[in-house]
Amino acid sequence: MDPTTRRAPSPLRHTLHRAALASSAALLALAAGTLPAHAAPTAPPGTTAVTASTGHHGQRLDRKALRASLEAIQQAGMYGTFSAVRDGSSTWRGAAGTADLATKRPVRADYEHRVGSITKTFTAVAVLQQVAKGRIDLDAPIARYLPELIPGERGQAITVRMLLNHTSGLGDHILGAFPGLLEDPGKALDARQFHRFDPEELVRLGLAAPAPAPRGKHAYSNTNYVIAGLLLRKVTGQEPEQYITRNVIRKAGLRHTYFPRTPYMTGPHAKMYESMYGMIEPARDYSVYDMSWCGPAGSLVSTTEDLNSFYRQLLSGKLLGPAELSAMKTTVPAHDPQPGQEVTFRYGLGLYTLKMPDGRWYWGHDGGVFGAGTWALSTEDGRRQVVLAWNLMKYQRFDDQGQMKPHPIDAAMLRHMTLALGGTPADTRPAARTAGTVAAPLATAAADTLRR
Repeated sequence: MDPTTRRAPSPLRHTLHRAALASSAALLALAAGTLPAHAAPTAPPGTTAVTASTGHHGQRLDRKALRASLEAIQQAGMYGTFSAVRDGSSTWRGAAGTADLATKRPVRADYEHRVGSITKTFTAVAVLQQVAKGRIDLDAPIARYLPELIPGERGQAITVRMLLNHTSGLGDHILGAFPGLLEDPGKALDARQFHRFDPEELVRLGLAAPAPAPRGKHAYSNTNYVIAGLLLRKVTGQEPEQYITRNVIRKAGLRHTYFPRTPYMTGPHAKMYESMYGMIEPARDYSVYDMSWCGPAGSLVSTTEDLNSFYRQLLSGKLLGPAELSAMKTTVPAHDPQPGQEVTFRYGLGLYTLKMPDGRWYWGHDGGVFGAGTWALSTEDGRRQVVLAWNLMKYQRFDDQGQMKPHPIDAAMLRHMTLALGGTPADTRPAARTAGTVAAPLATAAADTLRR
């Protein structure tokens, strides 16, 4: 066994396994509130078209507060973090902390970053472009397009829409792709660093994995988007990464967003450290990694400014027509609320909406790969936006009962995101929040533990 890792105690392994099969997309506990939703007449049963907030309290960018809140993330224990905030024509960028623990190189606001599952929004846009052209029917069974990939009843019952909103009932391929990940994660990750996966292999692993939830109920699975990539390949005749690059990334004019062709990133970037909840100690750099294990589900590299530009164009209707954008924003509940509480986190087609502590709803996505996390949120009109990136993953720890302990980094991230979106310091204090669970941005490092 590698001396820098240790085997997880049995209770923790069981907790991690449950977390690896969890249905949450990214955020664990979300602020309770009333869902401002209306039924979409063309939506399938169980879905809702959500109208998120377009306002931002009339607050302009408070650069001093943004700088202080970003530095607070680093002071809470994050190695390095950087952020881009936008309010109309006003913008702010900041960075705090370290990009490389060995050299003490500081992190920069313009760094490229592995953005993980934010890739899913790009992939969903590409699929919806083909829907607009009549080549894909959202409510057609996937077996119509890929009859050999998902044989039998599942292929006939799972629709394209179910893949994109994670209601397919399919398991996730991640644990199968990384044997031993729960026992010795450092060894498991090192063994696959330069391994090239075929997407069909990943789908086979996902099909063999336990179903995280019944079909029709949201349960996050990367395998859904690997299949979506194969669907794009079938109907366009191009590899999904090639099609998305030409028809989504270039259409949006993004200059620093790309699918890496090798395990190496081409532009300036921070090292990306994975702790796996203390099972890899000290945390190890995985910025060099073959990303074929997630492909169109999570392999994109981008910058915070590119992501703000992408979501602004998407939400303003520049990348999709009205019907396709409406379909993308037709959501299903992404978590089960506590008794007496409302659903405050809903997932559409590669895009989600959630209620932040300021009481308002925002659109976006988050992403995490080994060592790198990213969180992007926008008002519905795309006027107010924030993208936050960081380079230490799964820094939290579990107690003896397998419950995740609160970590000051999470509270600091939440405060920065809330302030960036136009909230006030009062919005981030528990006394100012509505009744119910307090939002906590354990994003990509909590309920989805090993999958995002």
